[in-house]
Amino acid sequence: MKQAALPATRRLYLDGAETAASEFVLACREHEFACAATCFYPGGGGQPCDCGTLTLIDGRSLAVLAARADESGVIWHALPANAAGDLAGQPVALAVDRARRQMLSRYHTVLHLLNTIALREYDGWITGAQMATDYARIDFKLDRITPELCRAIEDQVNAVSATASTLRAYTLAAAEFNARGDLLRTLDVRPPVLDGRVRVVEIDGFDAQACGGTLVHSTAEIGSLSIYKTENKGRNNKRLYVRLSEPARPG
Repeated sequence: MKQAALPATRRLYLDGAETAASEFVLACREHEFACAATCFYPGGGGQPCDCGTLTLIDGRSLAVLAARADESGVIWHALPANAAGDLAGQPVALAVDRARRQMLSRYHTVLHLLNTIALREYDGWITGAQMATDYARIDFKLDRITPELCRAIEDQVNAVSATASTLRAYTLAAAEFNARGDLLRTLDVRPPVLDGRVRVVEIDGFDAQACGGTLVHSTAEIGSLSIYKTENKGRNNKRLYVRLSEPARPG
């Protein structure tokens, strides 16, 4: 018998960066399982997917190796081989690796600061980005990149980080979003549309842009940015590699 189509997974991380959830497994296939809702980010926009654990009602814990969204919006969680066969219908506790999520969220947020300054000050549109837990890279449509320009960008980004500005997320109807060119940072890639709406992340007093990933709650969580390497990826394409220091702890 053909399995009934699953509804699109509700993405709990969009509502407030949740990293834990109690759910029932709706379906399994090979080494993957799906629930009605999840706190796991499935990857996208240069941000890797979350990893973490699944805990069964009997106390057993399994590693969640990855998460991905299929073309129907169902998020499938990858387990070690042969681990998902008997999970359908079981209650489970999902937990994201919080330290890894926090580092990726810090890098994602600082790239928001960087891309806004690059566009406003230097007419630099994003052409690509990739985040890890110890660095990030971002590509811009720029005709030049110099040490002096990098220092100016560092100073401007770190000045915004120091303001400890709050971040908030909301959604706009796709038609309303399409009328707001100021919310775009890329020329060729459009943001994800979920249920006819586009998620926007706003940094208080600084910026708003389309974003489907996870971010910190305040720029105070970012730390200090340094641009440690640049590459020329073409006549009008320049790549910046960035690292973050640990953010200052409140006194």
